[in-house]
This record gives sequence, C-alpha cells and structure tokens, in this order.
Amino acid sequence: MTKTKITPEEALAYHLEPRPGKYDVVASTPMATQRDLSLAYSPGVAVPVQAIADNPATAYDYTVKGNMVAVISNGTAILGMGNLGALASKPVMEGKAVLFKRFADVNAIDIELDTEDADEIIKAVSLMGPTFGGINLEDIKAPECFIIEQRLKEIMDIPVFHDDQHGTAVICAAGLINALEMTGKKIEDCKIVLNGAGAAGIACLELLKTMGARHDNCIMCDTKGVIYQGRTEGMNQWKSAHAARTDHRSLEEAMVGADVFLGVSVKGAVTPEMVASMADNPVIFAMANPDPEITPEEAHAVRADAIVATGRSDYPNQVNNVLGFPYLFRGALDIHARAINDEMKIACARALAALAREDVPDEVAMAYGRKLSFGRDYIIPTPFDPRLIYVIPPAVAKAGMDTGVARRPIVDLKAYEQTLKARMDPTASILQGIHARAKQAQARMIFAEGDDPRVLRAAVAYQRAGLGKALVVGRDADVKEKLEIAGLGDAMRELEIVNAANSRHLDQYKDFLYQRLQRNGFDRHDVHRLAARDRHVFSALMLQHGHGDGLITGVTRKSAHVFSLINHVFDAKASDGAVGVTALLNKGRIVLIADTLVHEWPDENDLATIAIKAAGVARNLGLEPRVAFVSFSTFGYPVSERATKMHVAPKVLDRMGVDFEYEGEMTVDVALNADVMAQYPFCRLTGPANILVVPARHSASISVKLMQEMAGATVIGPILTGVTKPIQICSTNSTVNDILNMAVMAACKVG
Repeated sequence: MTKTKITPEEALAYHLEPRPGKYDVVASTPMATQRDLSLAYSPGVAVPVQAIADNPATAYDYTVKGNMVAVISNGTAILGMGNLGALASKPVMEGKAVLFKRFADVNAIDIELDTEDADEIIKAVSLMGPTFGGINLEDIKAPECFIIEQRLKEIMDIPVFHDDQHGTAVICAAGLINALEMTGKKIEDCKIVLNGAGAAGIACLELLKTMGARHDNCIMCDTKGVIYQGRTEGMNQWKSAHAARTDHRSLEEAMVGADVFLGVSVKGAVTPEMVASMADNPVIFAMANPDPEITPEEAHAVRADAIVATGRSDYPNQVNNVLGFPYLFRGALDIHARAINDEMKIACARALAALAREDVPDEVAMAYGRKLSFGRDYIIPTPFDPRLIYVIPPAVAKAGMDTGVARRPIVDLKAYEQTLKARMDPTASILQGIHARAKQAQARMIFAEGDDPRVLRAAVAYQRAGLGKALVVGRDADVKEKLEIAGLGDAMRELEIVNAANSRHLDQYKDFLYQRLQRNGFDRHDVHRLAARDRHVFSALMLQHGHGDGLITGVTRKSAHVFSLINHVFDAKASDGAVGVTALLNKGRIVLIADTLVHEWPDENDLATIAIKAAGVARNLGLEPRVAFVSFSTFGYPVSERATKMHVAPKVLDRMGVDFEYEGEMTVDVALNADVMAQYPFCRLTGPANILVVPARHSASISVKLMQEMAGATVIGPILTGVTKPIQICSTNSTVNDILNMAVMAACKVG
C-alpha cells in the first residue's frame, strides 16, 4: 500500500482554513424571529427549566445532554509526544471531538484542563456532570489517569471512559477473539506476553483476564523486564496487580513458547529471534505508534504462520480506537447509561469480532483498496465499514440494559438499528471510497493552470497523498516562486513541470490539432498559437496523446470558455453525448444535478441522455440511481409549456428500458422529501431522489450556486461525462480541497 506523506505546511493549512480549528457549533432549532428567541431563551425557557427541576431525567428530553460528550485532557501524554501541556493538546482533542461526530453522530466538546494535579482534575470534571451525557478522558499520563478515572467512575452517574486505556483494550480483544478462533486456541490456555505497562497495556490485560485469560499465563513487562511476584523496583499498585508467579525475568525469556504478544511500547522492542521462539501460530499485536515493535514483514520473514496486527493504517489488521469509542458512547448515550462497564466493553469487542467474520460489502473493499475476507490479514473490521454504526451500539446498549446501568432501556432494538442507519453520513464513505480507488489507479494527473497557487497546492497534495504523479503545466521559475510563497518550496523537486515552450511533443500536437481545425477556419499560425500558448489546449493535447491519464482545469477561467477550448481537441459537445453532472454534499446527503455544463436548453431526448449519463456517475460513486425530472409542476399541474418536456422525458426512458429508477415531472420538495413524496402513492421512486435532472443549464447553475452560498454545500463538479478521456473542469472559486476532489474523480474515471 502506498505510504501517504503529510507535510507540516499541509497540516497547518488544514487547521487554519477555512477558519481556525476543526468544528463549529450550529443551532438545531429555528433562531430567526422574536418568537423563536422567546422560546429559546426568556421567557419560554423557564418551562423546561421547571420540568427538569421537578424531574432531572427530563434533561435528556429537553437539552443536548443525551448526545453530548466531553473530551478532556491535561496534555501530559499527547499522542506519543509526551507532556506538552494542556494548550498544545487542543488540536488532538478537537480532532477527537470531530471523530465522535463523523463516525457516530455524537456531539463532543473538547476541554483542556491546565493542571497536573489529579485531585484538581477530578474536582473540575465531577462538577461538569450536569452538562454531559458522558466523559472521554484522553492523553493523561499514568499513573494519574488510573486515579482520575477510578475516582470519577465512583462519584459520577454518567459514563467515564479513558480511551487510551479501554479503547485500545476493546479493539485488541476483538482482534484476539478472531485470531484465536482462526488458530483453534482458547484464551484460558494461552500464554500472553505484554510489553508496555502503561495505561493501555494494563487495560488490555485487565479486559483479557475478565474474558477468561489466566492470571499466571499473562506476563507483563516494562522497561526493567518482567513484572513478577516479589519485584520491588519501579513498581506501583497497578503493576503489582498483574505481577505473575514466573521465573522469567526478561521479555526475551517470556516470549519463548508464548501464544500471544501484545505491544504498547516502542519501535524495535521485539526481535525476529523472539518471534521465532514463540508457539505455533503466534499472534502478534505490535501496537506502538507511529512505528510497531516489529513490522509485519520482519515477523513474517521468520514465522510465516504469524498473525500480525499493528496500529498503522498502511498494514492489514489496524488496531484503531475509532472502531470503539464512538460506538461505545453511542450505545451508552442512547440508554442514558450511568457507566460503561466491562460487559459493555466485551459486547463491543465481540460485536466487532463477529462483524469481521461476515461477508464484506463491496464499498468497504473499495474504500480499503482490496478485496477483504475473514482471514489472517483481516481479523478486525476497517474504520470505514458503514455497518459499524448499526451493529456495535445495539450490542453495547443491550449489554448495558442486561447489567442494569440503563436509565432508559430501548424496547425495540430492531427499530433502534434503523434509527442508527439513518444517522450514517453516506458522503464520507463515498469520498473515502473514491480516494482509495484513486490511490490504486496511480493516475498521472495533468494540472493545466500551474500559475495558480490553489492548483499548485492541490497538485502537491495529490502527489503527497500517494494518489499518483502530478504533471503541472507552467514555467519553472513561475511555479517555483509560487510554491515558495505557499511554503512548499521543497515540492519543486517532486512535481513534474511541463512547459509547452520546450516540449518535444509540440510538433506532433500541432499536426493533430491542424487536422481537426483546418476546415473550421484555423490556419497553421492559429494552431501554433493555440497549442503553444494556451495551457488549456496544450494540456488537452497532452491527455489526448496519452502523456497523462487525466486533466484538471478551469480554476482561472470561466467553465464555458474552458469547455470551448477543450472542444478543439476532444468531441465534447452536447451532440457528442457529453454531459456535466455536479455533486452536492450537504448535511449527510449527496444529490447529483445535471446538466450543469453542456446542454443549454435540452429537449426530452437530451434529458433522457442526461439521466442515463448521470446514473452512470452515481453508480461510479457507489450510489444506486434514483432520478427525478424536476420542474415547478408536479405530475401535470400546473400545466405549462416549459414543464411539458420534463413530463415527456420519463416516457423516452420507458421506451429505452433503462435499469434504474426514474420519475417526473415533479417539484424539488416532492423529489427529496419522503413525506411529501408519500402524497403521490403512484410515484415510482422507492425513496428520495439522488439525481435531479433540471430543465436547462441556467436552472442547474442557479440551483448549485444557491446551495453552495446559502446552505454551505460542498460542490464537486461539474463532473464531465461522455468524453473519451477523464477531464474535470473546476469552477473559478474552487478551494484546494475542491480541486483535489476533482483530481480524484478524474483518477477514478468517474464519468
């Protein structure tokens, strides 16, 4: 798998733009009128205040408490970087907060406490109890983290969970369940060796012992060697609890005949010789970050029968906490739990293990870049499996109900699963999937406008993300200057700069262009000027001749102008079957609008073609197409000459016998709102449309730009389809991320 390179400049830009930080707080109720404000604040707010005072449980009904987690740190153990202080931990905690939202739709707020005094942290967090439905402790060093978590669990009546400990333990347990099943071993018979007696290591052993591992079969090691009964040096009460009766004194001795190795220590702690001395079918979880105790390649070189997991995404079997904490809290919050107990953690681990044994959907394999099936290289689900949201929380919730920590049990778990499915943001997995496909494609991407800083930053991001080779059309000195201004001067060596003035292919390009344009009023001089001086035409010629695999353009000139230039090189007119499809991503929904680029005023036959091409784009993105021909009238009312073609277009598709859902004509609310659509029981769509075919290009442009400006929708497109090579035309207000998304579309040949 290709390694991704992220530069300091990229990381800082990501946190700086479009505004500092990683999340906003958005109102979920109307806030427009005086009446709204009177309900939101005084005097209307007095009513829920009194209701909660009378019955505290109703806080879960009238406030965000039931879907709100605090992510709390003091910055004493940041991401393997050590004690850098509370303020420096804020980017990590903001990141954790947005992971809660992205994976499980849990609202989370980061809180950084500027103290290393465990008692002060306990006091501060305990006083925040009324605000939150759960507490996620993070990056607090041992042994304080044990003291803080234990005390808070005793005094608070909401879940308190230190993810560095228990998150790692849960995912580790899930992987181990499957590894042992595969090797035919039982946990109670296994010799388990753990290296790294910090928060995560101790939690891993505690959970495995709860699941049946025997105390004296579990050997814990730290920097001073084996933690054995009677050892006094470098001990504390948490280590002492795991001291084993053993003659082993070093990690090397302990590894002889071991069935399982768990590492939460440092790079290189395990040698090939240690692996060679383990029992048959050894299980090695080398979870040190960023580099494992031993790499899978090193382990497999001496033991082909080893099952290896790491903490890294570029190896199989990633032990990733994001598989655990969002879904544990989702399940706990939904039963208004008083705690997250061992039974809930074990239920989470077992549900994860069971999910890895099931058949893997194609979109998951696509997002991961390879076919996945239960086996030695797939014992833990991937973070981008869309089933996690509706498989794990019900298991956690059920365990919570069975053990009596639920304040409000869920009566119908099947119905609960359906509500969880509705929470899933499909746009995230779609974007992840196309990025993974692009990474596999390794396309040489031509970026036509090498004089624009946004294009250059996108080209650098494309190459450094491991997506393929970036070919930038421009002058060396100009590109160098702009890269240096953007803080990316070192990228000059990585990019391939292509200048028409010194291209050895220019004569070949001009001959081709003259053949195409000589009967359209262009002489040799015109053709030279186009090929040598217009970067849009030159880039299109590069693509046409196979000197690149995809083309990104349009950032510096209006799309209609760029489109006309591309037509000098390619057959990309309406009569050639070209169509522009724009994807709008907003509030967890994706809707395609067509045609946004080519057809000025399509007739019913053109509209049918547009629908077919848009359905192809939808399927390429992993969506099952549902097409609505939209207008200002619905199924014949009001009658209008303008709406007639939208009424007739579905009849054209009827005659063609296409294999996707379509219906029309209808207004946008009928197309997108299931409740409004239900008023027309004869409608052939089985759910809200995800493709809107509009009457003309002007209505397409208005729709897209209105959604972008008023609703803050992410716009990808127009995606040009129906052309022989992948060409994507960006808009002049594209951000770096927009340009990168278009490059990914081109690499995947979407359209």
